[in-house]
Amino acid sequence: MAYASAPNVEQRAALKRACTTIIPGHPNSAPGAELIAVGEWCRVHGYDADVYGSGRLINDFEAKVATLLGKPAAVFMPSGTMAQQIAVRIWAERDKVAAFGMHPTCHLELHEQQGYAFLHQLKAVHLGARNVLIAAADIVGLAQNISALVVELPAREIGGQLPTWNELEAIKQVCRQRNIKLCLDGARLWESRAFYGDKTYADICAGFDSVYVSFYKGIGGMAGAMLLGDTNFIAEARIWQRRHGGNLVQMLPFVASAAMRFDERIARMPAYFARAQAVSKALAEAAANDASSVAQLVVNPNPPQANMLHLHFPVTVAALEYARDRIAADEKCWLGAPRAVELPGRSAIEIYIGENLMGLGDDYVAAQYAKLLDVARTAPSVV
Repeated sequence: MAYASAPNVEQRAALKRACTTIIPGHPNSAPGAELIAVGEWCRVHGYDADVYGSGRLINDFEAKVATLLGKPAAVFMPSGTMAQQIAVRIWAERDKVAAFGMHPTCHLELHEQQGYAFLHQLKAVHLGARNVLIAAADIVGLAQNISALVVELPAREIGGQLPTWNELEAIKQVCRQRNIKLCLDGARLWESRAFYGDKTYADICAGFDSVYVSFYKGIGGMAGAMLLGDTNFIAEARIWQRRHGGNLVQMLPFVASAAMRFDERIARMPAYFARAQAVSKALAEAAANDASSVAQLVVNPNPPQANMLHLHFPVTVAALEYARDRIAADEKCWLGAPRAVELPGRSAIEIYIGENLMGLGDDYVAAQYAKLLDVARTAPSVV
């Protein structure tokens, strides 16, 4: 690499843009291409801009997703952070209980600077151990009264794990018995259906009092989220959206970017899931037949339960970043974003199986991540 020290954010972004092969996720549009595509799609379908959340495009899309998920109403919002904080605030006010439950790795806890506390004066109660899913037994054993429980499907921070169908139904039943409102963090809900076989999205969402879904992750839209529930809940959520400054004068680019690719990406989720299974198997087989670096790689969960997984390495994040950047510069292949794990001296990379990986061979993918570990082991002591 041409850098005297570790690349900064802009340099790493340039490294990624220069890569001809990117393994995780979906292809990125060229600068401006998404807006051109959005404009043409709206022209062909005769969509005009929405005005403060009202308009044929945005309201039709809300109704479409609400029907798919089996909920009476929905509201499109700029972000999932806004949507989830609004949900837990509404349930807390209705129940007159400021405490709500969530997993220790919940997005509200790790990635929102505790907005629930600073903006809404709510208190979080953590349920379950950090590396395992919330279980019905955790709710049964909870001594503290909570107004709502946030359950993430799949749980991103622990590799995309999902509860069994029976366990999910048990969680719903216990929450009903204890009069706890159940909130679905469905940032990656679209990825969960393939795991549950013949269950529909409506089946999964049944029993959840509120549901949040994202459109920029698996769907690949520019930005945006949706909050769903009964009509009274959504009417109240729209008021809170205004209070949050999220009732923008126009959200057409975000809505159209999601709506124009929604059906295609939803239909592709089973294929992505099957590809995740194949990649995991290839890594396991390579490890079984090779005593070198690939044998040191650990897939979590194994087998994957969604079209994502975490690949664990016996090296530090800094060493893995050094190796990732070296391979990106030398081979024009981008392998993902290293992340810290609880064990010292170890790290992981999250691999989201999307369109990028669909055309790559299993052996190639396994070899690239084995090479990543090989290069990481040559990293300078200070990187």
